Amino acid sequence: MANHRNAEKASRQAAKRTIMNRDRMSRIRTFIRKAEEAIASGVKDSALEAVRVAEGELMRGASKGTLKQNTASRKVSRLTKRAKAIA
Repeated sequence: MANHRNAEKASRQAAKRTIMNRDRMSRIRTFIRKAEEAIASGVKDSALEAVRVAEGELMRGASKGTLKQNTASRKVSRLTKRAKAIA
């Protein structure tokens, strides 16, 4: 338990950030899953659209500090490469 006012405040802030980051990561994973399902369906247009939406969520998470920038870029790159490979 925190012994100082500053430590108590830091604890409250950490709890808020944890909740926000958890919700944001859940949303990101949902959009990644939708993109992967669209890629698996084999329809190129819907796959590219789903990847575009997932890219926005990933980059938003990176800008908010939930994900590292390189991690988000790597995930976007891999999804885009798979979506473009659909014949």
